[in-house]
Amino acid sequence: MKKKLLQYLPLAAAVMLTGVLIFSPSCANTTTPPSGGPKDTIPPVLLKYSPQPGDTMVTRHKTQISLTFDEFVVVKDAQSLFLSPPLEKAPKYKMRGKSVIVYFESDLDSNKTYVLDVTNAIADNNEGNMYPGYAMVFSTGKHLDSMMITGIVQDCNTLMPVKGATVMLYKDHSDSAVFKHRPDAAIKTDDWGFFCLRNIQDTVYRMYAIMDMNNNNIYEADNEQVAFVDTLVRPVLKVNDTIPELQKYLMTDTVACLARKTEYELNLFKEVPSKQMIMNKERIGERTAYITFMAPYAQIDSIWMTGIPSEKLITQFNLERDSLEIWVNDPAPQPDTLFLNVNYMKTDTLGRLVPTLEEVKLSKPRQVAVAKSSRTDIKKEDTTTVFTITAKPETVEQYGFEIEFKYPLVVSAFDSLEFRYLNPRQQEFTDTYTVEQDSLNLRKYVVRPTVKLLPGYEYFLKVPHRKFKDINGFFNDSSEVKVTLPNDDKLSSLTLVLGNVRNKYIVDLLNEKRDQTIRSFIVERDTSLLFPYITAGKYSIRLTEDLNRNGLVDTGNLLEHKQPEKVKFYKLEDGNVLLDIPEMTELEQNIDVGELFK
Repeated sequence: MKKKLLQYLPLAAAVMLTGVLIFSPSCANTTTPPSGGPKDTIPPVLLKYSPQPGDTMVTRHKTQISLTFDEFVVVKDAQSLFLSPPLEKAPKYKMRGKSVIVYFESDLDSNKTYVLDVTNAIADNNEGNMYPGYAMVFSTGKHLDSMMITGIVQDCNTLMPVKGATVMLYKDHSDSAVFKHRPDAAIKTDDWGFFCLRNIQDTVYRMYAIMDMNNNNIYEADNEQVAFVDTLVRPVLKVNDTIPELQKYLMTDTVACLARKTEYELNLFKEVPSKQMIMNKERIGERTAYITFMAPYAQIDSIWMTGIPSEKLITQFNLERDSLEIWVNDPAPQPDTLFLNVNYMKTDTLGRLVPTLEEVKLSKPRQVAVAKSSRTDIKKEDTTTVFTITAKPETVEQYGFEIEFKYPLVVSAFDSLEFRYLNPRQQEFTDTYTVEQDSLNLRKYVVRPTVKLLPGYEYFLKVPHRKFKDINGFFNDSSEVKVTLPNDDKLSSLTLVLGNVRNKYIVDLLNEKRDQTIRSFIVERDTSLLFPYITAGKYSIRLTEDLNRNGLVDTGNLLEHKQPEKVKFYKLEDGNVLLDIPEMTELEQNIDVGELFK
């Protein structure tokens, strides 16, 4: 029998080889991916955990928390494994099969309720579907704390929700607590800026939020944003796992996420630095330099350059007085190093502002210091006064023609400007204009025609040859700019009728994402504002209460208990802050400003 089987082996091998040759084209096709069925879009499901939710008398030493899922998972963001109250070191984790084991490098405190939140931390191993989250509550004592506080953290200027901010509660009510030690309870905000501090004690707290850049749960003012509640807070809600605020939703579930109620709004801002000193310095040209200060509103008693007469020094602060531009009004070659002497109020080691005389060395830039070897190295800006003329069709009616010179002028003849226009019949006219120097930029001038600008007309502004001379001793070339008002029939306009205006306000028209200002006005009384030439789309209207009337959106100060200047967005009747402006529409909106800021 065995011999017969051996006789058939060569035949069997031949049959197998033939089969491979026949079917190999389809099996070896590398251009068609295998079909694995529909893509997995279901997030992981938590099957079991240890300790059990609500367990008490949990061990303090080498505590571990085990979360077991229905599939293999990965920890996408270890920083989102967040323990409240936080320990000195963040939680660690290790993987064991389909389980995530969370452990701590130091002992837990006795008789304390802890909450381990894993929102935005875990996803399935294959498709990356995020697990909505879970909050494991346990206690090292005999009972669980049962109170809760909800709220939202948002940017102070855009009022957009801030993800990943750390909201903190302190039983220590001193102003220094947030700078010195970790909080008594904390939580991270989700994609919607929402937070719920759950299972906390029934007591009185100070509440803060920070963008914790180094994840140490302590506020560092130099590089972090902060928000705070003006008053002490005490929780009034009790934990009930059936309420929406304690549920974990997929962040794509907009309806469910927005349905959660919030008790507090915290507006995140960057504080003005409290220490004053010269931060940066640079010489950017033969006779041009700047210095910047750490804090705004620098107090300078005097400033001079060694060997240069004071009358030849031109200086200009920006509006916040934290940046100073310096020019030497002398066309002669300047030394390789200029010595700037600044007598100002500087913060000493004890945190006090004291008079200080500081010498700043300003070395000539290398590209300026190197002599030009031939005529081919000479550029136009090396022999003429450099300037730009800007006139945008959409904003020329509001902002006029803007002329900005690269260097301060020593000779100017603005009465020599030529303003003319052509009507639709190509008839040419000349007209008058006004000139105003920018209050914040001595090199910038605004030219406004006195005639009303009309659609279909072409407007020209010309700067004639050799009418302006700058500190380099150079004269200008001639230049002309043309502008025509937009005439697209599809453009729309928006008119805001502002009533009950009791203070000074900055009114901005923003794009849908709130990251671009289309137009801006400053108002102090009831008025109507026209926003013309708007393309179809969604926009929002922001009003900022300028209480100190400086024309700026001022930030807050934590130690002075000063909130950033109040920002409000105009809302439609349905609560939407976005105006959907269609084509060819003249839209008018009435805003009761006093009611909005009530």
